[in-house]
Amino acid sequence: QVQLVESGGGLVQPGGSLRLSCVASGFTLDDYAIGWFRRAPGKDQTGVSVISSRRDTTWYADSVKGRFSISRDNAKKSVYLEMSSLKHEDTAVYYCAARQEDYSLFPYLGYAWDYWGQGTQVTVSS
Repeated sequence: QVQLVESGGGLVQPGGSLRLSCVASGFTLDDYAIGWFRRAPGKDQTGVSVISSRRDTTWYADSVKGRFSISRDNAKKSVYLEMSSLKHEDTAVYYCAARQEDYSLFPYLGYAWDYWGQGTQVTVSS
């Protein structure tokens, strides 16, 4: 059974940090790019960050550049999103997704993703 399970969300004060994790099972993570997306209340889902299957290419939304960092450990079947200097506007449900790698289409925004997790809530509030 294919699964992506996010964890690490929670309530954090502005300026704080969180580390989100996404653990994959049921498929070979090494062949897939992984993306983090978020959906804020009343807004459309947007891409946050994407990392290629071999970790050699990353993409970040302008709104998170310099504050978020994506990484992956294929041996642990895990992908991480380190979030720092969090702002109120980072409040959202964060999802990870997997897409079979095709470097010509990286970072795959606007394309279908193969698998999705259920999401983890991040709330930035004082």
